[in-house]
Amino acid sequence: MTQQAPPPATGAYAAAGVDIEAAETAVDLMKAWVSKTDRPEVIGTLGGFAGLFDASALTRYHRPILATSTDGAGTKVAIAQAMGVHDTIGFDLVGMVVDDLVVCGAEPLFMTDYIACGRVVPERIAAIVKGIAEACVEAGCALVGGETAEHPGLMEPEAYDVAGAATGVVEATDLLGPGRVRPGDVAVAMASSGLHSNGYSLVRHVLLGPAESGGAGWALDREVPELGRTLGEELLEPTRIYARACLALAEDTGVRAMAHITGGGLAANLARVLPAEVSVTLDRSSWTPAPVFDVVRRVGGLSQEELEATLNCGVGMVALLPPDDVDRAIRTLAGFGIDAWAAGEVRLDDTHGGEALVTGEHPDR
Repeated sequence: MTQQAPPPATGAYAAAGVDIEAAETAVDLMKAWVSKTDRPEVIGTLGGFAGLFDASALTRYHRPILATSTDGAGTKVAIAQAMGVHDTIGFDLVGMVVDDLVVCGAEPLFMTDYIACGRVVPERIAAIVKGIAEACVEAGCALVGGETAEHPGLMEPEAYDVAGAATGVVEATDLLGPGRVRPGDVAVAMASSGLHSNGYSLVRHVLLGPAESGGAGWALDREVPELGRTLGEELLEPTRIYARACLALAEDTGVRAMAHITGGGLAANLARVLPAEVSVTLDRSSWTPAPVFDVVRRVGGLSQEELEATLNCGVGMVALLPPDDVDRAIRTLAGFGIDAWAAGEVRLDDTHGGEALVTGEHPDR
């Protein structure tokens, strides 16, 4: 298990802006959090050159298929930096990575992270890793390694960015995807916790940008009545992690495919798991998005289509499954605290095959 600091200090290296002692302090502070993510297959402790995972655990599979994914938290990190809150961005990072794995039925096994910063502040780095570790625990995924890189002169002293990669496994016969989808299947939508970690360039432009560039110029500490809290608190709401719930769904039902609703919005991401001969029509009247989506639309003067092409609009994950499994699926997801509902149906479609369509109007709030 690794969390690497830069190489040993020299006077010249320190003069160049790299603080080795700070990096070593950060590693010490994060050890307790990383240890909470351990799985039985993890070998070694923090500080090695590589993270080790005992692959003999895969022998219980007849034909194990490995799945891998990598991502970041996007420009949401700018909100975390501006607010000085660094222990939630890890949920955004982990959610973006592991929930891309689970859509094919893969169990996330282990993850590594990468933190680049202009200056190592041990407490800040430890807070970031704390969030990553807590999110890995929620996803059932081990955090087996990472890297903290100090980039003076390239990044501003208070700036940082996060990225990560994860590996999962699924039995070949259980692999989910377009080939399983059938006409008559039902689209079960799973509620998002908010904006998650996509579309923040648009959201920041619309709500935080100066008037001369077309923004509203709102401050992060602005109380927004529709939200019931400050704008900054809303924008930092952590991404919901669906991994355990979706794995349970795959175990309890005949789910055919799942789509993680990230950049590009609901229709575009759902279309990624549709075969060419079918389409899915989702009914907006089946759910009410959280108020933040309407705030962005109204303040930005955006059309519903523009909003849905960028943001999740209240749906963070969609499962396609047989109609007889819908009630069981909703109960399973409720057991994980996730609101879910039947939002649409798969049908044969020679005209719009391979597409997801969203129709109707959301109920009044």
